[in-house]
Amino acid sequence: MSDDGTIGKACDVLDQVAAFGRPVRFGELLGNSAFPKATLYRFLQKLTNQGMLAYDAERQTYALGMRLVRLAHTAWTQSSLAPVARPHLDRLSERLNETVHLAQLDHAQVLYVDKRNAADPVEMFSQAGKVGPAYCTGVGKAMLAFLGEADLARALAQQSFHKFTPSTLTSEADLTAELNRIRASGVSYDREEHEPGIICVAAPILTRRGRVMGALSITGPTERTSLAQLESWAPEVLNTAEAIAQDAQAWRFPDQPDPDARTSP
Repeated sequence: MSDDGTIGKACDVLDQVAAFGRPVRFGELLGNSAFPKATLYRFLQKLTNQGMLAYDAERQTYALGMRLVRLAHTAWTQSSLAPVARPHLDRLSERLNETVHLAQLDHAQVLYVDKRNAADPVEMFSQAGKVGPAYCTGVGKAMLAFLGEADLARALAQQSFHKFTPSTLTSEADLTAELNRIRASGVSYDREEHEPGIICVAAPILTRRGRVMGALSITGPTERTSLAQLESWAPEVLNTAEAIAQDAQAWRFPDQPDPDARTSP
C-alpha cells in the first residue's frame, strides 16, 4: 500500500481496479483490499465522482473512467517516447519483419509504450501499456545498465528476481555482472529469461549526456530466430535507438544546461 496519504491511497484503489482487467464488483475489490469496507467504499465514491472511475449501476461494477483515458492520452503524447519514435519503429519493423518494442522505466519496472508486431506474430507477454520486470527483459536490462549509480541501486533493490525460466538471472550479483557486459557492448539480450521460446536484442535510448530515456528491442521466437541472428541486427537496433534519441531530445527531452559549464565573465 502506498504511504503517500490520501492521494496515494486513492491511487492504490485505481491500481486495484485496473489489475482486474475488466469491470469489477465491490465484493471482489474488498476481498483483495487492504482497506476496511467503509474506507474502500468512500474512495470508490470519490473516484467515481471525479470521473476517475465509472460505475455501472445495472451490473454494479466499477471500471476505469474516461477522465483517466483523457489523462493517459495526454501523458502518452507529452511524456512517452512513443509519438516521436513511431516512424522509426515502423521502418525497423518493415525492414526486419520481427516484433519491435519501445519501453521506458516506471518505478524500476518496464512499461511497454509501443509495439510493432512481426509479419507472422506469436503470442508473448509484452503489449503496449503493460508493465513487466526489468531484470529479465532485454529492454529492462538495457535501461538498468545505463542508470546513474544512485538510481541503479534503488532500481536493483526493487527487483523481485523471480525465476520465470531456467535462464532467468535470480540474484543481484548475476544481474550486476550482466549489466557490466551490457555497458561494454552497448546492447543487451533476453536469452529466454522472461518467457520460454522468446529472445531479443535491445539498446538503450540515451540523451547526449547519457540519461536514460527508454529502450528499443527486436524480439522473435526461437523457432525462427537465433541469438546469432539477433547479434547481426544489433547495429540496426543501436542506430534506430540513436535516431530516436536525437529526435526525442530535440522535441521533448532537451537536456538541462550543464551546471559545470563555465561561462565567460
